[in-house]
Amino acid sequence: MDGEAPLPDADTVMSDAVPPPDPHHQQQHAPVPGMENIPATLSHGGRFIQYNIFGNIFEVTAKYKPPIMPIGKGAYGIVCSALNSETNEHVALKKIANAFDNKIDAKRTLREIKLLRHMDHENVVAIRDIIPPPQRTAFNDVYIAYELMDTDLHQIIRSNQALSEEHYKNTSQLYMEGKAKQKTVAQHDNTLSQLLQQIEEMKPK
Repeated sequence: MDGEAPLPDADTVMSDAVPPPDPHHQQQHAPVPGMENIPATLSHGGRFIQYNIFGNIFEVTAKYKPPIMPIGKGAYGIVCSALNSETNEHVALKKIANAFDNKIDAKRTLREIKLLRHMDHENVVAIRDIIPPPQRTAFNDVYIAYELMDTDLHQIIRSNQALSEEHYKNTSQLYMEGKAKQKTVAQHDNTLSQLLQQIEEMKPK
C-alpha cells in the first residue's frame, strides 16, 4: 500500500530473533502509520475476536487484546503484536493462511511447531500458544503466538546504527548458542524418525 511503512520479513522475525538483554523486558513496537487504531469485532459468541489488517482477517481467542499492530510480513502472511490479557504479556501472532492446501507447507508448519516446543533456550524464540480454531472440525488457518522480541538479525544487519566490536561479539555468540540448540534438537528428531522407519521396515509384510 502506498505511503505505508515497510514491514520486516515475517520468516526472519521468527527464525533469527535476538532476545533482549533483560528477559523481563517487553518491547513496545511503534505503530505502523495509519494502523494505530485497528477496529476489533467479537465473533463466535464473544469467544473470539477479529482484526482486519491490510485486508487480512486475524481471528484469535478474545484474550488477545488491542493494541494489535503489524510487525512483519512474509510469504505466509503478516505477523502482528498483541497483548495476552491473561498473562499481561505482549506476543507476536503469526497467521499461516491456508495451512493445509499444500502438503509440503503443512509439514513445514508442523515441524516448526514440534521443534520450537521442544526447545527451551534463551536464544531461541519460544512458542507461547497454539491458538485453537473456532470450529475444530473445519478450519484452514493456523495461528501461533510467539515470544515477542525487540528485534532480529535481519533488522540489525540492515540498520544504519554503527555497531561496535563488542556488539558483533555478543550478537555472534547469541546466534551460535541458538543454532547449537537447534542442531541438537534437530539431530534428536532425525534419530527418532530413523528409529520409527526401522521399526516400520521390521513389520511382517
